[in-house]
Amino acid sequence: MPITTYIFDAYGTLFDVAAAARQAAEEPGNEALADTWQALARDWRLKQLQYTWLRAIADAHDDFWRVTQDGLDWAMEANGLDDARLRERLLALYWELSAYPEVPAMLATLKQAGKTTAILSNGSPDMLNGAVSSAEISDHLDAVLSVEDVGVYKPHRKVYDMVGAHFGTSPADVLFVSSNGWDAAGAAGYGFQTVWVNRAEEPVDRLPWTPQHILSNLTTLPTLAEGLDA
Repeated sequence: MPITTYIFDAYGTLFDVAAAARQAAEEPGNEALADTWQALARDWRLKQLQYTWLRAIADAHDDFWRVTQDGLDWAMEANGLDDARLRERLLALYWELSAYPEVPAMLATLKQAGKTTAILSNGSPDMLNGAVSSAEISDHLDAVLSVEDVGVYKPHRKVYDMVGAHFGTSPADVLFVSSNGWDAAGAAGYGFQTVWVNRAEEPVDRLPWTPQHILSNLTTLPTLAEGLDA
């Protein structure tokens, strides 16, 4: 059975989550970031993810914007940064994250092949709409799905259920693509075919499920799609 529906995680998969810290470090007045922006970006992303998991386990959901702010506050303190103006600038830039260079052409190729494409993300609707608009990829997407509709973060099964509820698909119809190994694993356990975009060349997570496909970036995803249809 061919794959009809390509579902993408957003942050770290389509959108470069390090872009906010990198851009801020290049701006005048933010010299304190010159030597620390990479550590800040790494810590910010890690805490952002950890807080989603902890909130899901504790049944203490709040939207991704709150989690993003909390993660930044921890990361700034951990890296010795105490600057309210810089904090506001970093948060503003997070609404304007750039897509990875290969993303627009990759999505366009899938659409030209007649595939359904969508985002399924922990992000809040407003955040996702801002990123999609800034990256100019809205014309290549059929839907942008946010966990806010179910009130719990990935990898809860309720999140993956949203795909079938929206598109009327079965799990076998779907290829789920994420840069998060745990997300790709969770989606594989749900029944999706999965691609892990392993940009950082990390080891495979030790979980009960593993992604069926591993790519270093999204450039060759359309070629993989052709093979899945063969």
